[in-house]
Amino acid sequence: MAELTHLDDEGTARMVDVGAKDVTDRRAVARAVVRMSPQTAAAVVAGNAPKGDVLGVARIAGIQAAKRTGELIPLCHPIGLDHVDVDAQVDAQAGTVTLTATARVTARTGIEMEAMTAAAVAALTVYDMVKGIERGVVVERVELLEKSGGRSGHWVRDAG
Repeated sequence: MAELTHLDDEGTARMVDVGAKDVTDRRAVARAVVRMSPQTAAAVVAGNAPKGDVLGVARIAGIQAAKRTGELIPLCHPIGLDHVDVDAQVDAQAGTVTLTATARVTARTGIEMEAMTAAAVAALTVYDMVKGIERGVVVERVELLEKSGGRSGHWVRDAG
């Protein structure tokens, strides 16, 4: 098991010093899945949810959230993002909205938390936008799908 890098010798939480790391191109992809009834998902597709354009608002919310990750997660480094995008796919029959966030940066530290924050906040925004139709909506998971760049190189989540 890897050593916890955010603890000092006394076990106190600290921000990691990345000053000596190489600047590399880094990319991360994360996903969040929101489960709802097929009827609610159909309303999302049709664009007639009570609060309006669910997917458009969720996309913008995810991008905004990625830009604020360093303020939200205490030990994350604030970084200047090169790119963030959030894609939404609706499967009305299954009652799911899948939000996939991609983030890129050229920096000394990773971009995983920004991608995951974007996906999570986009999912929470979907919930907020449809709660007037259905209260039982669930954000099922937020997960890192892929990351590249930096010392640890390229990683992809197993399909299983």
